[in-house]
Amino acid sequence: MPGWNLTEQHDTSHGLARWRRLGQGSPVVLSHGTPFSSYVWRDVAAALADRHTVYVWDMPGYGRSQMKDGQDVSLAAQTTVFTELLTHWGLDRPAVVAHDFGGAVALRTALLTGVRFDRLALVDAVSLRPWGSEFFRLVRHHSEVFEQLPGHLHEALVRGYVSTASHRGLHPRVLDALVEPWLGERGQAAFYRQIAQADERFTEEIEDRLGDLDMPVLVVWGRDDQWLPAAHADRLAALIPRARLGWIEDAGHLVQGGAPGRLTGLLADFLQAD
Repeated sequence: MPGWNLTEQHDTSHGLARWRRLGQGSPVVLSHGTPFSSYVWRDVAAALADRHTVYVWDMPGYGRSQMKDGQDVSLAAQTTVFTELLTHWGLDRPAVVAHDFGGAVALRTALLTGVRFDRLALVDAVSLRPWGSEFFRLVRHHSEVFEQLPGHLHEALVRGYVSTASHRGLHPRVLDALVEPWLGERGQAAFYRQIAQADERFTEEIEDRLGDLDMPVLVVWGRDDQWLPAAHADRLAALIPRARLGWIEDAGHLVQGGAPGRLTGLLADFLQAD
């Protein structure tokens, strides 16, 4: 991932997590989704760091964090890891911005652990059933078969899958960076491991509690998201008492890549609002 380095690390209960801190000001934590890493936040993080202390991290099993056989990378595990990192960072009521799978982690943390956020932005967030693309569900049910693919076929599959997250298409260098962690024997195993463990029961546990969120919430969605269609955004915003909904036109699921400027503008306004 050229130009993007996570300079710190913390040994969590589910593996080594790599992270980085940028800027100075009120704290903001950026959480990635699947099958991504903190790399997707590189432009947004740099912009927000003008006014905030920005924390980015790779979940164990993703990006530059530890990948290992038998690793628990479920939503429950990542919730525990996130809670441990917030304690390690010494953060009290930070703002949190979470994309995709990271949205479910943030919601579980807020609703199940007692950790409090100042505010929460959910960007094309995994939150309400059903979630996951048709491909994602296929792999989840047959992960043991896909794990046996020859390396070159696995790479082609991951490239094709990640490409569909963007409405306008990804620059080849960006696509390379997003795919690279999932290559090789370790990366290939980790790719199918995280999909196999993506169980909807972990969001079912919190769906009935979304009305308990007592903080300002911004729901941001790419209008042309093919992984989690726009109807998810309307449903999610309607269930959260203090939520407002912001649309990003002509953008897909990976809005950080398709419209980083517009996303940053929405987030900056939300983070600075009274």
